[in-house]
Amino acid sequence: MFTASFNSLDQIAYALGAITAGGGITGYVRTGSIPSVAAGCTVGFLYIISAYRLQNNQPYAIELGLLASVLLAGSSIPRAIRSKKPLPSGLSVLALVGLYNFGLAFQRGSA
Repeated sequence: MFTASFNSLDQIAYALGAITAGGGITGYVRTGSIPSVAAGCTVGFLYIISAYRLQNNQPYAIELGLLASVLLAGSSIPRAIRSKKPLPSGLSVLALVGLYNFGLAFQRGSA
């Protein structure tokens, strides 16, 4: 997946954080959706905190990234299945990338 193009988990977390926060802001700008900006920025913030903690070898870094991925998956995958629209499907793919990478790291017990 993304592990081939990124050197480390913190870079994946920064990328996912920027994409989800940017997507939430874009959703707000395009439609005025406050839930979009709140959810996108919250999940993006969790990914960015995870990345920062990974860079500084602080505890709970992987768990924060995994939490962000679970939240994103929990909200986007059911919507993608119901609506079959591109936006929730794209968010679902991002969530799966996060679940895969952070899940492997959590399973291994290291960053």
